[in-house]
Amino acid sequence: MTGLPDCDNFFVSCERTVHPGLEGRPMVVGGNNDGFVMARSNDAKRM
Repeated sequence: MTGLPDCDNFFVSCERTVHPGLEGRPMVVGGNNDGFVMARSNDAKRM
């Protein structure tokens, strides 16, 4: 048996858990100051 979790929005969900005021707002989570986007919310993906 093999499992493949879909962690597309995982880091966005973690940030929203810590900062509930971000709920419902488009957001991206970056990496180590290198311009790399690790995760995007569904709202940000539509933009």
